[in-house]
Amino acid sequence: MEQEQTGDLKSNVLTVKRVAYVAIFIALSAVGAMIKIPSPVGTIGLDSAPGYFCALAFGYAEGGSVIFIGHLLTSGIVGFPLGLPLHIFIAVQMGLWALAFRWITRKFGLIPGAFTAVLLNGIVSAFTMVFVGGMGAVLGIMPFLIVGSLINVVVAAVAYKGVHAGKLI
Repeated sequence: MEQEQTGDLKSNVLTVKRVAYVAIFIALSAVGAMIKIPSPVGTIGLDSAPGYFCALAFGYAEGGSVIFIGHLLTSGIVGFPLGLPLHIFIAVQMGLWALAFRWITRKFGLIPGAFTAVLLNGIVSAFTMVFVGGMGAVLGIMPFLIVGSLINVVVAAVAYKGVHAGKLI
């Protein structure tokens, strides 16, 4: 009986620890949300790096949650210029891209994972703008999304590589 309680306590501590990590990385996303990459919509920032990092370091749910909330923070700071429903859709996309980043990285390595994340977020996500302004808006936002994605993914990958090499996670 005592061993069973100890096991439950240990599992609860790990859960609390994971929640604390996620909260810290959401806070880092909030800081990154205030660092903008100049773009026509003003919602491209450095909010995604913590989510990408969490996806690699802690798991799908943690990374997806952090990057989802991070996008909502970034777009909320500038007043949801594309409307709340579209920003929720974009946040869902971002969560999916973090999952793809983790999956591809685990299966094929960090470079293919990073390339995939930049491709998905920088190019595929640009097509969300077709609902707002047609192909002109897609092509207008794409270079900014690619640059923003590249910066966020590289920051996350370098941080993960350093933390993983130091056996800190």
